[in-house]
Amino acid sequence: MMPGLLIALTVAWPLLVMLRNPLRLMMEHDALWRPGHRPLLLDALWASAPLPALVLALWPGEYTLVMEGWLLGGLWQLDEARRPWLMFSALLWTVAGLYARGYLAIEQQAAEAGDGDSFRRLLGLAMLWPLTLAGNLLLILAEDIPSFYLGFAVMTFSAYVLVVHAGNRDAWLGGRSYLIMALFGEALILGGLLWAVGTVETVTLSGLREGIAGAEQGGWIALLLWLGFGVKAGVAGLHVWLPLAHPVAPTPASAVLSGVMIKAGLFGWLSTLPLGDPTAGLESLGRGVIVMGLLGALGAALFGVTQRHPKAVLAYSSISQMGMLTALVGVGLATPGLWPALSATVVLFAAHHGMTKGALFLGVGISEHPPRLPIWLLWALLVLPALSLAGAVVSGLSTKWTLKAALYDGGYASLVAWLSLAAVGTTLLMARTLWRQWQERGHHHTPWRAPMPLAWLFAVLAAAGVPLWLPLAEGGAQWPPLEALPGLLWPVAVGVALALVLGLVALRVDWRVSRRLRPGDLWWGYAALAHHLLNGLVHRGRVIERRASRLRARLVAKEQRAMVALTELARYERSFRRLAVPLMIAVAVLLLIGFWLG
Repeated sequence: MMPGLLIALTVAWPLLVMLRNPLRLMMEHDALWRPGHRPLLLDALWASAPLPALVLALWPGEYTLVMEGWLLGGLWQLDEARRPWLMFSALLWTVAGLYARGYLAIEQQAAEAGDGDSFRRLLGLAMLWPLTLAGNLLLILAEDIPSFYLGFAVMTFSAYVLVVHAGNRDAWLGGRSYLIMALFGEALILGGLLWAVGTVETVTLSGLREGIAGAEQGGWIALLLWLGFGVKAGVAGLHVWLPLAHPVAPTPASAVLSGVMIKAGLFGWLSTLPLGDPTAGLESLGRGVIVMGLLGALGAALFGVTQRHPKAVLAYSSISQMGMLTALVGVGLATPGLWPALSATVVLFAAHHGMTKGALFLGVGISEHPPRLPIWLLWALLVLPALSLAGAVVSGLSTKWTLKAALYDGGYASLVAWLSLAAVGTTLLMARTLWRQWQERGHHHTPWRAPMPLAWLFAVLAAAGVPLWLPLAEGGAQWPPLEALPGLLWPVAVGVALALVLGLVALRVDWRVSRRLRPGDLWWGYAALAHHLLNGLVHRGRVIERRASRLRARLVAKEQRAMVALTELARYERSFRRLAVPLMIAVAVLLLIGFWLG
């Protein structure tokens, strides 16, 4: 009974935390306009929203909660496959929430002092942060399709407020790109789920995967779902919202956006696609997914090194890393027999990237608001997750070795070579991030708050030890032998050498062209194309309107001529009435003459 209640509380507690502030404002009805008497919105209770999820992830065993009256029949469960996702997601949400209390402390003080705009922005974040968390946790625990989609949609649309929190021009641009791409992705996901449910007649995710594998149109359903979840996962071409949304969101929101929420796209693939099923016949789709994954991994690295904002560089790094994960999903579709050995590696990679990227984003805020630490220690802690993401130390090294071993055993040596090139790009991106952080260090002259450095320090340590605490299946994480280190570390060495060379060249060359490469890359092309199409539609409408005007003019002219003819006919009618009697007499006389002659 206790685990079942804990599953329900995992989703319910963030919702209760969300409702707490509106209820407080209803009871303190003058809190909106009384300076100095406004409640503290981001308090310890607000930060406790992910705690039931953490407790559930640590609770041993597998549990199921059945709710027959929920939607089409609720089925939420915690099993071996979901536990790692719940663990690292809840942990990063907890760390980011604690960090947010310090990061937004100045804004909270302004709100309490009477700044209405600050208070309204904080109130929106205080309500939508736990709602986004609730959606994220629900999609992880849900086995029934309605709950899964509900959680995904709630998480997606609630996060919009986190993106536009600053309320400036860049924030609204990032929010607009996020919302447009989110609507596009949700339409594809909903279409794919409805098509699949109508075809296989099931309401569970396990039944959905089995049904897609045996359906006649299973390949098209899988493609639709892959594209829909690919918007959230940052697939090449659908990634354009990430570099626009991440830099403008508050730093703790950027951490959960990149560390957890884009993983929801990957989790959606694992939950709905028939990975590892040899009867699915999705080998062609798998090969295409591998190509798209490598395109994103390499292309994002090349474009990301031109960016100036550290969070924009980290956003492109997320696109690159998710491209690698996309390629691994493609391997699972193209070679189903390899998926059982590869699935644990994908989860390890996702958790490693999520925690490490969260630590890196939180580190941007630390470099902007440096705490009272020795500078060598501060920058050593900032460099550690960067090296880990590049695969040089701690969890990054373990993840890289585990991944390479699985791919080599499956005969994908060429893919390992391409992923190694992507690792060179990751090293360049990390070097660029740290360099931009160094150049902008301490520019925000505001005092730091205790929760910020403590939360960041915990995130750095947790990211370094992901293989030690992540509850993977037996044999999931592996540590490389000493003789394998040269083969693992050469991409990092090449990346560092290239970073030094490019840095020296940048001192002698004016890189004005790279400064014009704005974050969003293809977004601006999409926007220009949409503008062109809209102008074309407007022009076509005007042409149609002109043609309609000419047609109306011709019809009016014809109508006028017809009226003139009718007027003439009426004049003849009056003349005919005056001559009617004589004409009738004449006709009668002619008839009589005719009869007489006859």
